[in-house]
Amino acid sequence: MTNHLDRPLKICLLSYRSNPHCGGQGVYLKNLSRGLKAIGHHVEVVSGPPDPMLDADIPVYRLPCLDLYNPDNLFRTPSVAELSDPVNFMEWAGVSTMGFPEPFTFGIRAHRFLRSRLRNYDIVHDNQSLSYGVGAIARRIPTLATIHHPITIDRKIAVRAVRSYWKKLKQLRWFSFIGMQKRVSRNLKRIITVSECARRDIAREFRIPADRFRVVPNGIDTGLFYPIPEIPREPGRIIVTTSADVPLKGLYYLLHAVARVSRSHAIRLVVVGTPKPNGGISRLIRRLGIGDRIVFTGRISNAEFVRQYARAAMAVVASVYEGFGLPAGEAMACGVPLISTTGGALPEVVGNAGMLVPPGNHHALARAITHLLDHPERAAEMGRRGYQRVQQHFTWTRAAEKTAAAYRETIRDYR
Repeated sequence: MTNHLDRPLKICLLSYRSNPHCGGQGVYLKNLSRGLKAIGHHVEVVSGPPDPMLDADIPVYRLPCLDLYNPDNLFRTPSVAELSDPVNFMEWAGVSTMGFPEPFTFGIRAHRFLRSRLRNYDIVHDNQSLSYGVGAIARRIPTLATIHHPITIDRKIAVRAVRSYWKKLKQLRWFSFIGMQKRVSRNLKRIITVSECARRDIAREFRIPADRFRVVPNGIDTGLFYPIPEIPREPGRIIVTTSADVPLKGLYYLLHAVARVSRSHAIRLVVVGTPKPNGGISRLIRRLGIGDRIVFTGRISNAEFVRQYARAAMAVVASVYEGFGLPAGEAMACGVPLISTTGGALPEVVGNAGMLVPPGNHHALARAITHLLDHPERAAEMGRRGYQRVQQHFTWTRAAEKTAAAYRETIRDYR
Protein backbone atom coordinates (compact mmCIF):
# COMPACT_ATOMS: atom_id res chain seq x y z
CA MET A 1 0.00 0.00 0.00
CA THR A 2 1.34 3.46 -0.93
CA ASN A 3 2.18 5.65 2.03
CA HIS A 4 0.12 8.86 2.34
CA LEU A 5 3.36 10.78 2.69
CA ASP A 6 4.73 9.54 -0.67
CA ARG A 7 1.84 9.69 -3.13
CA PRO A 8 0.11 12.81 -4.53
CA LEU A 9 -2.34 14.28 -2.05
CA LYS A 10 -6.09 14.83 -2.31
CA ILE A 11 -6.59 18.39 -1.06
CA CYS A 12 -9.71 20.37 -0.18
CA LEU A 13 -9.18 24.13 -0.12
CA LEU A 14 -11.75 26.27 1.74
CA SER A 15 -12.16 30.00 1.05
CA TYR A 16 -15.09 32.02 2.35
CA ARG A 17 -14.56 35.03 0.02
CA SER A 18 -12.65 34.42 -3.15
CA ASN A 19 -12.41 37.42 -5.48
CA PRO A 20 -9.53 36.52 -7.84
CA HIS A 21 -8.95 40.12 -8.94
CA CYS A 22 -8.67 42.02 -5.67
CA GLY A 23 -7.94 41.11 -2.10
CA GLY A 24 -5.08 38.82 -1.19
CA GLN A 25 -7.23 35.83 -0.23
CA GLY A 26 -8.79 35.37 -3.67
CA VAL A 27 -5.45 35.80 -5.43
CA TYR A 28 -3.91 33.30 -3.00
CA LEU A 29 -6.63 30.72 -3.67
CA LYS A 30 -6.36 31.02 -7.44
CA ASN A 31 -2.58 30.76 -7.63
CA LEU A 32 -2.01 28.20 -4.86
CA SER A 33 -4.62 25.82 -6.33
CA ARG A 34 -2.95 26.11 -9.73
CA GLY A 35 0.51 25.59 -8.21
CA LEU A 36 -0.52 22.51 -6.24
CA LYS A 37 -2.19 21.01 -9.31
CA ALA A 38 0.90 21.72 -11.41
CA ILE A 39 3.16 19.72 -9.06
CA GLY A 40 0.89 16.68 -9.22
CA HIS A 41 -1.70 16.96 -6.43
CA HIS A 42 -5.48 16.67 -6.77
CA VAL A 43 -7.15 19.88 -5.63
CA GLU A 44 -10.81 20.69 -5.05
CA VAL A 45 -12.14 24.01 -3.77
CA VAL A 46 -15.13 24.84 -1.59
CA SER A 47 -15.85 28.53 -2.02
CA GLY A 48 -18.02 31.39 -0.97
CA PRO A 49 -18.74 34.36 -3.27
CA PRO A 50 -17.77 35.66 -5.73
CA ASP A 51 -16.85 33.02 -8.31
CA PRO A 52 -13.09 32.38 -7.79
CA MET A 53 -12.69 31.82 -11.57
CA LEU A 54 -10.26 28.94 -11.21
CA ASP A 55 -8.84 26.92 -14.08
CA ALA A 56 -11.31 24.46 -15.60
CA ASP A 57 -9.41 21.39 -14.33
CA ILE A 58 -9.86 22.39 -10.66
CA PRO A 59 -13.34 21.43 -9.35
CA VAL A 60 -15.11 24.19 -7.42
CA TYR A 61 -18.12 23.71 -5.13
CA ARG A 62 -19.80 27.10 -4.68
CA LEU A 63 -21.79 27.17 -1.45
CA PRO A 64 -25.04 29.16 -1.78
CA CYS A 65 -25.38 32.08 0.60
CA LEU A 66 -27.20 35.41 0.78
CA ASP A 67 -24.14 37.26 -0.62
CA LEU A 68 -25.23 40.52 0.99
CA TYR A 69 -21.94 42.25 0.12
CA ASN A 70 -22.42 41.76 -3.62
CA PRO A 71 -21.74 45.25 -5.06
CA ASP A 72 -24.38 44.69 -7.74
CA ASN A 73 -27.09 44.19 -5.09
CA LEU A 74 -25.58 45.49 -1.87
CA PHE A 75 -27.41 44.72 1.38
CA ARG A 76 -30.49 43.43 -0.42
CA THR A 77 -33.53 42.31 1.58
CA PRO A 78 -33.76 38.49 1.58
CA SER A 79 -37.05 36.75 0.94
CA VAL A 80 -38.99 35.03 3.71
CA ALA A 81 -38.18 31.68 2.08
CA GLU A 82 -34.45 32.45 2.23
CA LEU A 83 -34.66 33.46 5.89
CA SER A 84 -36.38 30.18 6.78
CA ASP A 85 -32.89 28.62 6.59
CA PRO A 86 -31.35 29.25 10.07
CA VAL A 87 -27.87 29.86 8.62
CA ASN A 88 -29.25 32.43 6.20
CA PHE A 89 -31.09 34.08 9.07
CA MET A 90 -27.86 34.30 11.11
CA GLU A 91 -26.08 35.81 8.10
CA TRP A 92 -28.79 38.42 7.59
CA ALA A 93 -29.03 39.21 11.33
CA GLY A 94 -25.25 39.65 11.55
CA VAL A 95 -25.10 42.05 8.62
CA SER A 96 -28.18 43.94 9.86
CA THR A 97 -26.48 44.57 13.19
CA MET A 98 -23.28 45.91 11.54
CA GLY A 99 -21.30 42.69 11.95
CA PHE A 100 -19.38 40.59 9.46
CA PRO A 101 -20.83 37.08 9.77
CA GLU A 102 -19.43 35.54 6.56
CA PRO A 103 -16.53 33.58 8.11
CA PHE A 104 -18.88 32.11 10.73
CA THR A 105 -21.72 31.20 8.37
CA PHE A 106 -19.36 29.89 5.67
CA GLY A 107 -17.85 27.52 8.23
CA ILE A 108 -21.28 26.10 9.10
CA ARG A 109 -22.10 25.61 5.42
CA ALA A 110 -18.70 24.07 4.68
CA HIS A 111 -19.05 21.59 7.56
CA ARG A 112 -22.56 20.69 6.43
CA PHE A 113 -21.35 20.19 2.85
CA LEU A 114 -18.20 18.21 3.67
CA ARG A 115 -19.25 15.95 6.52
CA SER A 116 -20.21 13.11 4.15
CA ARG A 117 -17.32 13.83 1.76
CA LEU A 118 -14.29 13.98 4.05
CA ARG A 119 -13.18 10.47 3.08
CA ASN A 120 -12.45 11.89 -0.39
CA TYR A 121 -9.54 13.97 0.94
CA ASP A 122 -6.23 13.59 2.73
CA ILE A 123 -6.27 17.12 4.12
CA VAL A 124 -8.43 20.24 4.41
CA HIS A 125 -6.78 23.66 4.05
CA ASP A 126 -8.76 26.66 5.32
CA ASN A 127 -8.00 30.08 3.82
CA GLN A 128 -8.45 32.23 6.95
CA SER A 129 -12.12 31.72 7.76
CA LEU A 130 -11.04 30.12 11.07
CA SER A 131 -14.66 29.39 11.84
CA TYR A 132 -16.26 26.97 14.26
CA GLY A 133 -17.24 24.80 11.30
CA VAL A 134 -13.57 24.44 10.38
CA GLY A 135 -12.83 23.53 14.00
CA ALA A 136 -15.41 20.73 13.74
CA ILE A 137 -13.86 19.51 10.46
CA ALA A 138 -10.41 19.46 12.10
CA ARG A 139 -11.63 16.91 14.62
CA ARG A 140 -12.30 14.42 11.81
CA ILE A 141 -9.52 14.97 9.25
CA PRO A 142 -6.04 16.57 9.13
CA THR A 143 -6.69 20.29 8.80
CA LEU A 144 -4.54 23.39 8.69
CA ALA A 145 -5.20 27.05 7.94
CA THR A 146 -3.46 29.96 6.35
CA ILE A 147 -3.52 33.19 8.34
CA HIS A 148 -2.26 35.95 6.08
CA HIS A 149 -1.81 38.48 8.86
CA PRO A 150 -3.30 39.16 12.30
CA ILE A 151 -6.68 40.77 11.69
CA THR A 152 -6.39 42.30 15.17
CA ILE A 153 -4.06 44.87 13.62
CA ASP A 154 -6.74 45.84 11.08
CA ARG A 155 -9.12 46.34 13.99
CA LYS A 156 -6.71 48.57 15.93
CA ILE A 157 -6.01 50.75 12.91
CA ALA A 158 -9.70 50.98 11.94
CA VAL A 159 -10.76 52.00 15.45
CA ARG A 160 -7.96 54.56 15.69
CA ALA A 161 -8.88 56.05 12.28
CA VAL A 162 -12.35 57.25 13.38
CA ARG A 163 -13.08 59.88 15.99
CA SER A 164 -16.61 59.43 17.27
CA TYR A 165 -17.39 56.91 19.99
CA TRP A 166 -20.28 55.54 17.89
CA LYS A 167 -18.03 54.89 14.89
CA LYS A 168 -15.47 53.17 17.10
CA LEU A 169 -18.24 50.89 18.40
CA LYS A 170 -19.27 50.14 14.80
CA GLN A 171 -15.72 49.07 13.98
CA LEU A 172 -15.53 46.86 17.07
CA ARG A 173 -18.83 45.25 16.11
CA TRP A 174 -17.60 44.63 12.53
CA PHE A 175 -14.51 42.86 13.82
CA SER A 176 -16.38 40.82 16.44
CA PHE A 177 -15.58 37.59 14.52
CA ILE A 178 -11.98 37.83 15.76
CA GLY A 179 -12.78 36.07 19.05
CA MET A 180 -13.99 33.02 17.10
CA GLN A 181 -10.89 33.06 14.90
CA LYS A 182 -8.57 33.17 17.90
CA ARG A 183 -10.31 30.24 19.59
CA VAL A 184 -10.35 28.05 16.46
CA SER A 185 -6.76 28.80 15.43
CA ARG A 186 -5.41 27.86 18.86
CA ASN A 187 -6.77 24.33 18.38
CA LEU A 188 -5.13 23.77 14.98
CA LYS A 189 -1.88 21.80 15.01
CA ARG A 190 -0.37 23.60 12.02
CA ILE A 191 -0.80 27.11 10.62
CA ILE A 192 0.72 28.49 7.44
CA THR A 193 1.57 32.16 7.24
CA VAL A 194 3.29 34.19 4.58
CA SER A 195 6.19 35.95 6.31
CA GLU A 196 8.35 35.88 9.42
CA CYS A 197 6.81 39.18 10.49
CA ALA A 198 3.29 37.74 10.21
CA ARG A 199 4.37 34.65 12.18
CA ARG A 200 5.68 36.77 15.07
CA ASP A 201 2.65 39.05 15.12
CA ILE A 202 0.02 36.30 14.85
CA ALA A 203 1.76 34.24 17.54
CA ARG A 204 1.66 37.26 19.85
CA GLU A 205 -1.83 38.55 19.01
CA PHE A 206 -3.55 35.14 18.93
CA ARG A 207 -1.42 33.57 21.70
CA ILE A 208 -0.35 30.58 19.58
CA PRO A 209 3.03 28.86 20.10
CA ALA A 210 5.45 29.97 17.38
CA ASP A 211 6.50 26.39 16.59
CA ARG A 212 3.05 25.63 15.15
CA PHE A 213 3.67 27.99 12.20
CA ARG A 214 5.19 27.21 8.84
CA VAL A 215 6.27 30.27 6.83
CA VAL A 216 5.46 29.94 3.12
CA PRO A 217 5.92 33.22 1.21
CA ASN A 218 3.36 33.98 -1.46
CA GLY A 219 4.30 33.68 -5.09
CA ILE A 220 3.74 36.30 -7.75
CA ASP A 221 1.91 35.33 -10.93
CA THR A 222 4.65 36.14 -13.42
CA GLY A 223 2.40 34.96 -16.24
CA LEU A 224 0.11 37.88 -15.40
CA PHE A 225 2.57 40.48 -14.08
CA TYR A 226 5.54 41.15 -16.35
CA PRO A 227 7.36 44.10 -17.98
CA ILE A 228 6.12 45.48 -21.32
CA PRO A 229 9.19 47.36 -22.56
CA GLU A 230 7.48 48.59 -25.73
CA ILE A 231 5.17 50.78 -23.61
CA PRO A 232 7.17 53.84 -22.46
CA ARG A 233 6.98 54.91 -18.84
CA GLU A 234 5.36 58.32 -18.39
CA PRO A 235 7.38 60.75 -16.26
CA GLY A 236 5.55 61.70 -13.08
CA ARG A 237 2.97 58.91 -13.34
CA ILE A 238 2.57 57.09 -9.98
CA ILE A 239 0.47 53.96 -9.53
CA VAL A 240 -1.05 52.56 -6.36
CA THR A 241 -3.34 49.56 -5.94
CA THR A 242 -5.40 49.88 -2.83
CA SER A 243 -8.78 49.53 -1.17
CA ALA A 244 -9.31 53.27 -1.23
CA ASP A 245 -11.12 53.79 2.07
CA VAL A 246 -9.37 51.11 4.15
CA PRO A 247 -7.11 52.87 6.72
CA LEU A 248 -4.71 49.91 6.77
CA LYS A 249 -3.66 50.62 3.17
CA GLY A 250 -2.36 54.11 3.88
CA LEU A 251 -3.85 55.98 0.91
CA TYR A 252 -4.54 58.89 3.29
CA TYR A 253 -0.79 59.41 3.77
CA LEU A 254 0.00 59.00 0.08
CA LEU A 255 -2.53 61.70 -0.87
CA HIS A 256 -0.87 64.10 1.56
CA ALA A 257 2.50 63.23 -0.02
CA VAL A 258 1.11 63.84 -3.51
CA ALA A 259 -0.16 67.26 -2.40
CA ARG A 260 3.35 68.18 -1.20
CA VAL A 261 5.21 66.87 -4.25
CA SER A 262 2.77 68.46 -6.71
CA ARG A 263 3.89 71.91 -5.56
CA SER A 264 7.22 71.38 -7.34
CA HIS A 265 6.69 68.51 -9.80
CA ALA A 266 4.15 67.58 -12.45
CA ILE A 267 2.72 64.27 -11.18
CA ARG A 268 -0.38 62.16 -11.58
CA LEU A 269 -1.50 59.46 -9.15
CA VAL A 270 -3.36 56.52 -10.72
CA VAL A 271 -5.36 54.59 -8.13
CA VAL A 272 -6.41 51.12 -9.31
CA GLY A 273 -9.73 50.98 -7.51
CA THR A 274 -12.90 52.98 -6.84
CA PRO A 275 -13.45 55.41 -3.95
CA LYS A 276 -16.60 55.39 -1.89
CA PRO A 277 -18.92 58.19 -3.00
CA ASN A 278 -18.36 61.06 -0.59
CA GLY A 279 -16.19 58.77 1.58
CA GLY A 280 -13.21 59.92 3.58
CA ILE A 281 -10.78 59.63 0.66
CA SER A 282 -13.00 61.61 -1.72
CA ARG A 283 -13.41 64.36 0.90
CA LEU A 284 -9.66 64.45 1.53
CA ILE A 285 -8.90 64.87 -2.19
CA ARG A 286 -11.27 67.85 -2.32
CA ARG A 287 -9.79 69.36 0.83
CA LEU A 288 -6.24 69.04 -0.48
CA GLY A 289 -7.24 70.50 -3.84
CA ILE A 290 -5.57 67.71 -5.84
CA GLY A 291 -8.54 66.34 -7.77
CA ASP A 292 -6.85 67.16 -11.08
CA ARG A 293 -3.85 65.03 -10.05
CA ILE A 294 -5.78 61.86 -9.16
CA VAL A 295 -7.29 59.23 -11.47
CA PHE A 296 -9.33 56.28 -10.20
CA THR A 297 -9.45 53.46 -12.76
CA GLY A 298 -12.41 51.57 -11.33
CA ARG A 299 -12.52 47.86 -12.13
CA ILE A 300 -10.12 46.97 -14.95
CA SER A 301 -9.09 43.80 -16.77
CA ASN A 302 -5.86 41.94 -16.04
CA ALA A 303 -4.42 43.06 -19.38
CA GLU A 304 -5.20 46.70 -18.62
CA PHE A 305 -3.74 46.28 -15.13
CA VAL A 306 -0.36 45.27 -16.58
CA ARG A 307 -0.48 48.15 -19.08
CA GLN A 308 -1.07 50.55 -16.22
CA TYR A 309 2.05 49.21 -14.51
CA ALA A 310 3.99 49.54 -17.78
CA ARG A 311 3.09 53.25 -18.09
CA ALA A 312 3.95 54.09 -14.48
CA ALA A 313 7.17 55.87 -13.54
CA MET A 314 6.91 54.34 -10.08
CA ALA A 315 4.61 52.35 -7.79
CA VAL A 316 3.90 53.17 -4.16
CA VAL A 317 2.77 50.78 -1.43
CA ALA A 318 1.79 53.09 1.42
CA SER A 319 0.31 50.43 3.73
CA VAL A 320 0.50 50.86 7.47
CA TYR A 321 0.80 47.07 7.76
CA GLU A 322 0.98 44.09 5.41
CA GLY A 323 1.29 40.43 6.29
CA PHE A 324 3.02 39.93 2.94
CA GLY A 325 2.34 42.66 0.39
CA LEU A 326 1.24 41.27 -2.98
CA PRO A 327 1.04 44.74 -4.60
CA ALA A 328 4.74 45.25 -3.89
CA GLY A 329 5.66 41.94 -5.50
CA GLU A 330 3.38 42.56 -8.48
CA ALA A 331 4.92 45.97 -9.15
CA MET A 332 8.41 44.47 -8.91
CA ALA A 333 7.44 41.66 -11.31
CA CYS A 334 6.48 44.36 -13.82
CA GLY A 335 9.84 46.07 -13.42
CA VAL A 336 8.29 49.20 -11.88
CA PRO A 337 10.50 51.26 -9.52
CA LEU A 338 8.98 50.80 -6.06
CA ILE A 339 8.55 52.92 -2.95
CA SER A 340 7.22 50.96 0.02
CA THR A 341 6.70 51.48 3.70
CA THR A 342 8.31 49.22 6.27
CA GLY A 343 4.86 48.25 7.57
CA GLY A 344 4.72 44.60 8.60
CA ALA A 345 6.38 42.17 6.20
CA LEU A 346 6.98 44.60 3.34
CA PRO A 347 10.78 44.77 3.91
CA GLU A 348 10.92 40.96 3.54
CA VAL A 349 9.32 41.26 0.10
CA VAL A 350 11.10 44.38 -1.14
CA GLY A 351 14.60 43.62 0.15
CA ASN A 352 17.12 45.98 -1.47
CA ALA A 353 15.01 46.35 -4.62
CA GLY A 354 13.02 49.43 -3.57
CA MET A 355 13.01 52.53 -1.41
CA LEU A 356 11.70 51.89 2.12
CA VAL A 357 10.09 54.58 4.29
CA PRO A 358 8.36 54.48 7.70
CA PRO A 359 4.59 53.79 7.63
CA GLY A 360 2.18 56.61 8.38
CA ASN A 361 4.71 59.32 7.40
CA HIS A 362 3.67 61.42 4.41
CA HIS A 363 6.79 63.58 4.66
CA ALA A 364 9.01 60.51 4.09
CA LEU A 365 6.79 59.37 1.22
CA ALA A 366 7.05 62.81 -0.41
CA ARG A 367 10.85 62.82 -0.11
CA ALA A 368 11.12 59.34 -1.66
CA ILE A 369 8.79 60.24 -4.56
CA THR A 370 10.77 63.43 -5.21
CA HIS A 371 14.06 61.51 -5.15
CA LEU A 372 12.93 59.04 -7.81
CA LEU A 373 11.46 61.82 -9.95
CA ASP A 374 14.77 63.67 -9.80
CA HIS A 375 16.94 60.55 -10.38
CA PRO A 376 15.35 58.53 -13.21
CA GLU A 377 18.51 56.45 -13.71
CA ARG A 378 18.33 55.19 -10.13
CA ALA A 379 14.63 54.47 -10.59
CA ALA A 380 15.37 52.38 -13.68
CA GLU A 381 18.02 50.35 -11.83
CA MET A 382 15.58 49.80 -8.97
CA GLY A 383 13.01 48.43 -11.41
CA ARG A 384 15.54 45.94 -12.78
CA ARG A 385 16.47 44.75 -9.28
CA GLY A 386 12.82 44.28 -8.35
CA TYR A 387 12.15 42.14 -11.41
CA GLN A 388 15.16 39.93 -10.66
CA ARG A 389 14.16 39.54 -7.01
CA VAL A 390 10.70 38.25 -7.88
CA GLN A 391 12.09 35.75 -10.38
CA GLN A 392 14.54 34.40 -7.81
CA HIS A 393 12.42 34.29 -4.65
CA PHE A 394 8.66 34.53 -5.23
CA THR A 395 7.22 31.88 -7.53
CA TRP A 396 4.00 29.94 -6.98
CA THR A 397 5.79 26.68 -7.73
CA ARG A 398 8.04 27.23 -4.75
CA ALA A 399 5.05 28.26 -2.60
CA ALA A 400 3.11 25.12 -3.63
CA GLU A 401 6.06 22.85 -2.80
CA LYS A 402 6.44 24.36 0.68
CA THR A 403 2.69 24.18 1.27
CA ALA A 404 2.60 20.50 0.29
CA ALA A 405 5.43 19.84 2.75
CA ALA A 406 3.31 21.43 5.50
CA TYR A 407 0.39 19.21 4.47
CA ARG A 408 2.47 16.04 4.81
CA GLU A 409 3.72 17.17 8.21
CA THR A 410 0.15 17.83 9.35
CA ILE A 411 -1.05 14.42 8.13
CA ARG A 412 1.86 12.66 9.83
CA ASP A 413 1.17 14.40 13.15
CA TYR A 414 -2.58 13.73 12.94
CA ARG A 415 -2.01 10.02 12.44
